[in-house]
Amino acid sequence: MRLRLDLAYDGTDFRGWARQPGLRTVQGTLEAAISRILGGDAQLVVAGRTDAGVHASGQVAHLDLTGAQQERLAKGRDASPEALAGRINGVLRAYSDVAVHSVRVAPDGFDARFSAVWRRYAYRIADRVSGYDPLERARTTTVHAPLDVTAMDAAARTLIGLHDFAAYCKAREEATTIRTLLEFDWHRDGEGVLIANVRADAFCHSMVRALVGACVAVGEGRLGVDDVVRLRDEATRTSAFPVLAARGLTLAEVGYPPDDLLASRAEQTRARRSLSPDED
Repeated sequence: MRLRLDLAYDGTDFRGWARQPGLRTVQGTLEAAISRILGGDAQLVVAGRTDAGVHASGQVAHLDLTGAQQERLAKGRDASPEALAGRINGVLRAYSDVAVHSVRVAPDGFDARFSAVWRRYAYRIADRVSGYDPLERARTTTVHAPLDVTAMDAAARTLIGLHDFAAYCKAREEATTIRTLLEFDWHRDGEGVLIANVRADAFCHSMVRALVGACVAVGEGRLGVDDVVRLRDEATRTSAFPVLAARGLTLAEVGYPPDDLLASRAEQTRARRSLSPDED
């Protein structure tokens, strides 16, 4: 039995998603809770591995249950997979920084990582225009300057499409940096905070935070709107802009095809993607 889990977490006190010996991670915390409930070794596969400090409001993972775990689930007070979310959250306790929103039996062919067709991230920035809100400090990066959101939005939109984003990715051996950026835009919310909307088929390591950093350089007037494309086309890592902090970044949503296309999508993704995991 394969289960789909939809979850969220505040990444502040985690050392990223991926399990690491001796370190507190989202994967390690959830797997420990699931193993406590169902026994055995729980191993989650996630849609997008997030770095230390990065948050998620719409993360997706899958879990394959062994026969023994299925039997143990069936003997519970509420034997439905849907009730497992509440049992996991109960083990995690109130006010945990990670929560499982739902658990359900996954459709045939579903793979949380390889079946995904896109991921959407949001990035929050407080600048001199919006001011600093201490209640939002855990999920908002502060820039001590007034930013031109119109110029930032114009720059972001020039990067949309299928390109080599090596200039905006941290190099990984044998990992491709070719991605399709589907959406990239900026706006101010009702409180004046700048919000980036970034959606792509996948992201290479630190790609969103680098894209955001380039746009901030445009908003400050240190780069022109056309410079972000010029730097992209040079396809080499540059120091022309900063990679912004993880705290402002949230994985907001993961998109999947219709159920009858899940297996073929996973097969296509495996065929063209390197073995290096997507991260941001």
